Order: sequence, then structure tokens, then C-alpha cells
Amino acid sequence: MTETYGAYFTEAHGPVNTGLGNQYVYIQAAASRLREQASRRTRVITEEDRAHLSARFLPPSGMQLARNRLAESHLVLIAGLPGSGRRTAALMLLHGLSEGRGALHELPDTSDDTSDGMASSPLDAGDINDGDRLLLDLSEVEAAGYVAIQNALVDFREGLKPHAAHLAVVLPHRLGYLLKDELKRHTVEIGRPAPGRLLARHLLGDGIAFAPEDLTGKSLTTFLTQAPVREVAGLADHIRRRRDTSPADRGFPDWLADALRGQQDQSARVAADLSVQQSGPRRALMLSLALFHATGPGTVLKAANTLLAALSHPPDSTPRLERADLRAELDAIEAETDASGQVRFRTSGYDRAVRDHFWTYLPDIRRQLRDWFMECLSDHSLSQHDRSDAVERFALQALRTARPRDLTWLADQWTSRRASVHLIPDAAQVLALGLDADLHGRFFRQQIYDWAVSRETGDRLRQVLVVVCAETMARTHPDQALVRLHHLARRAGDQVAAEARTALSRLTASDDRLYRLLLDRLGTGITTDHPERDATLFLALADPVRLTGRTDVRESLAACWTAALRRPVKTWTAAQIRWLAAAEDARHRDPVLGLLSRACATDPRISGEVYRVAVGWSRAGGPGRVETVTQLLRSIDAAQGIEPYDQAV
Repeated sequence: MTETYGAYFTEAHGPVNTGLGNQYVYIQAAASRLREQASRRTRVITEEDRAHLSARFLPPSGMQLARNRLAESHLVLIAGLPGSGRRTAALMLLHGLSEGRGALHELPDTSDDTSDGMASSPLDAGDINDGDRLLLDLSEVEAAGYVAIQNALVDFREGLKPHAAHLAVVLPHRLGYLLKDELKRHTVEIGRPAPGRLLARHLLGDGIAFAPEDLTGKSLTTFLTQAPVREVAGLADHIRRRRDTSPADRGFPDWLADALRGQQDQSARVAADLSVQQSGPRRALMLSLALFHATGPGTVLKAANTLLAALSHPPDSTPRLERADLRAELDAIEAETDASGQVRFRTSGYDRAVRDHFWTYLPDIRRQLRDWFMECLSDHSLSQHDRSDAVERFALQALRTARPRDLTWLADQWTSRRASVHLIPDAAQVLALGLDADLHGRFFRQQIYDWAVSRETGDRLRQVLVVVCAETMARTHPDQALVRLHHLARRAGDQVAAEARTALSRLTASDDRLYRLLLDRLGTGITTDHPERDATLFLALADPVRLTGRTDVRESLAACWTAALRRPVKTWTAAQIRWLAAAEDARHRDPVLGLLSRACATDPRISGEVYRVAVGWSRAGGPGRVETVTQLLRSIDAAQGIEPYDQAV
């Protein structure tokens, strides 16, 4: 190797300027990184994302039968081989239904709490609303959970037709033998869509023009023969990126060739090279470059020396000037520095194969690789772009080798009190990547829930969880994101709790179903668990006119107002004034004032405070407010059983 950064190994990487302003900058950077990552995700469910996906979707074999089954029985179970696009097909089946009063959303797959504190099944017929389009993805479920959910599904399906609701279920391929007989008639197996046509559909969706013969080459045909649906979509995305970054004189054949080179399997070549390359320092350099590909030489060298130290590799006693320099070392592993100063392997796709090889065939050092990566990321000189790329590469290896706890461990370490705030975006990204993993998403949703309800969770980690729930989990599992954000709003410190309340407000602002869900949680838990935080959330969130025609909403609002009014007057005055202002509109006056009077009627002291606030509001405005206050008093009297009488304000 070249040089050893002795100080780099022993340096204490403590917090650097952990003031709130600096921390806020990194929280914003985390949110920005997750939004960029979300633009490349396949597990989408928001309306905007579904429209984007629909324009690129190619119906697989069995799709029409699945449509018919869903239309007839309001239930369809989608089976198929992994990589055939089962989830996408189920989502597009629901997306293709006419939009009625209900919403399209995914049912939770973890046993979250209900608002009464009891564990719930993800299948509760009471949660079905008119016109709902429901997705249940069981592709990750374990055998015991699969049997339990099927038992619940038998009863749940009876509630679909009365509500004109529809449910599409993605079945786990490996557990087909456990499917209950009474559900088999609802099952449709889909095939893999024609990969060439699928690629063409994606390219056209991105506005990329090509000639038919451009898609007939041998390299492309070989790739498409074996690639699962997500990799075909990934190839189209790589072609789009080449188009966006290539010189003007290059066209589709060049973009395709570049993208395919990045997809080629170099595993055999890497294995052969490593069998010859026995030097520990050279192997460390190979892996460091593979993980920090397309970064500066100094970054790669630091990482290599850190890896040698992490594995207790003996130092090279040869005098420094008698050893090869970094350029010679890079040349020995078929790497070079390009014109922009970034180090790359000369063969496209070689870096991915190196990572795959080390994680696959050196399983005994995976924990040390995790610790090494944590040390590398403590380097402040890494750019946000380089950090993001490295985090994604490491996370994919951890997930591929069934080590999701490596990622949650890193997130925990990177958000500890001793960690620098510049690690916040990295912590958010590893959790978001875990949430998006086909085989491990459920594990991460459960872990985030456990963190959200734990008293031991630090506020910096809670702050990261707010961002991850709002920017990542909410896009695919909004119900579960809401539950976790609610717990964070209850348990976190004041600043983080306020951020959680803001995230909840945004999440429920345009989704009536989620708004009702949060009101229900508040209405049934506000008097028992964290009442002050729940009251603060309610007073900031509750809309005096939104959905007040629904009985369940009115019950939740009344329960929440009853609890909120028992807090100091100054905490609810602004909210009451907002509601009184809404009551100036004659269309809303009766329900708004009826809710306020119902909430305060059982306590004369509180009803007096409510009335005094109303009188003050009336006197501060014009004469038009008098009628509203007069009707409020009459409503309070009626709720208390007092005969009506004229009252001057």
C-alpha cells in the first residue's frame, strides 16, 4: 500500500457543532436525500406515483382473469414467481378501478397498537370504508403469520361487498402449500411480462425514442432473458440517466451499450482476479474502491487503511519510498483516475461484483465490515453525493446477505449523542433503504415502531424517524407511518414532537381516511396516554368543518374537545376562536357550536370559561359575532338541560 493514516485510526469523532441550527440543516439534507431516493423506488402507492407507474406498466399474462375475479368477488389473490411483478400487478388492478368515495391504501402488515392500546390484526373489517381499494402485500410474511392472516381474511372478505370495496393480496411464493382451500378460488397466477415489450414501455414513458432494431441485440436479449421485472425497469432508468448526462453527439445505441455494461455479471472475473491477488493491502484497496467507487484517491486510500486496521492486518515495514505509489497500486487492480479526479475500475460493473464477492464469500468478517463502514462515514470530507452512494452500496449488501440489523445498528450509532450531526442523513437513508427492501421492509417497520414507543430512544434518532416516516414510509404504508408519528409526537422532546405534529398535519391534510384514523386514535386515547401531547396535537389538527357530517368524526371531536378544555384556558383559546370564526358561516354554525357546547356542558366551570372566551372574541370584532355567541350560550344551556332564555351579550 502507500501510506498509513495513523491519526485517522485514533481520532475521536465526537459531535461537531451540534447546535439546533446546524442539526436542522442536516435534517433538511436527510429529507432531501430521501425524496431523491423515493423518485427511484418501485414500492409506490401515492396517486402521483401510481400514474407514473401506470404509464409504464405492461399487463402480464393472467391480468385479465385477475381483473374479472376482482370485479366479481371484490377479492383477488395474486400468485407468481418472485420477480414477476406481483405487487405492481396488484397495485395496477386497484388503480384501474373507478375512483369512488374511498381511498387506495395498503393494509398494515405489523401488529401495531390500536387507539385503545391493544394489539390489532392488520385485517379489521371495521376499517373498511365505502369504495376502498385495499392492497395487502404478504410476500414477506412468515409461515405462522401467513396462517393467522388467512384466518382473518376469511371473515374480512365478507365486509368488502357491502362497502363496494376491493382487496388485492400479494401471496408469498414460498408458502403456497399453506394456502387455505376456501381462498384458492380467488387466486390468480400471473406470468412474467414480455421483457422486451416492458423495456420499450418504460423507455417510451420516459420520452426516449428508439428504433425497433435497437432492442434486438445479443447482449440485450441475454440480459432480458433472465432479468426480473425490477431489473428491466432499472435498465430503463440507467438508459434515461445516460441520455440526460451524455454528450449531444451520442444517441440511443450508445446509451444502451453504456447501461448494459453496468449490468453485466463480472462475478467470475472478480473471483479469478482475487484468486491471483493474494495481497491483503491490495484486496483492501479493491473492496474500498468498490464501496467508494467514483470518489477521490484520498477517500479510497483512507478507507483501505481503515479496513486493514479493522481486520488487525500487520503493517508493512518496508520504508515508504521503497513501496509503490497509489497510481501503481490502482493500476495493479485494473483501476484508474479519470479526468475529473475520480477513481474507477476500468471494467463497468466490476465494483458491484467485488462487493458481492466479499460479502458472499467472506461471511466471517461481515461484522467487521459494518464497523469499518461506520468508521469510514465519520470522515467529514466525504460529499453528500459520495456518502449517499456508499450508504446505498453497503445497505444493499447487508440486505442481500440477510443482515438488516447491521443497518438498524448503524442508524442507532449515527444518531447517538456522541455522533456528529453530519451523520443524520446517512442514518435516515439506511432506514429508508431497509423499508424499501422486498424481504426486509416489515422488519424495519416493526423496528421503527419499537423505537417510536420506547422511552429509551434518543431525540436525535426520533428526529430521524420523523423524517423517515414522513418521506419514505408514508408513501407505501401511510397508516403505519401515522401510528409511528403519533407515538413520536407523544414521547419526543418538544422540538421533535413539534416536527412530528407537523408531519402528521401534512400526512392527513389531503387524506380524509387518515384524518379520521388520527382523530379516532386521539379520541379514544386522549384521556389516558400522554393527554397533554394529544390535546396539543388535536388543537393544532382539528378542522371545525371537515367531515363533521360523519357520526364517527363528531364523536372523536367531542371526546377530544372534552379533554382539551380541561387544560389551562390559554392552551385552547386560539383553537376555540378558530372554531367560532368557522361558526360565523351559517352553514357550519349548528355542528360547530354543538360540538363545543357538548364538550363543556358537563362542567359549569369549563362552560363558563368557554363562554367568556367567546364573549371576548365577540367584543373584539364586529356586531355580526353577537349572534354566534348568543347561539353558543343557548347550545350550552340546552346541553345542560337549562330552559332557553334571552341573553344579551
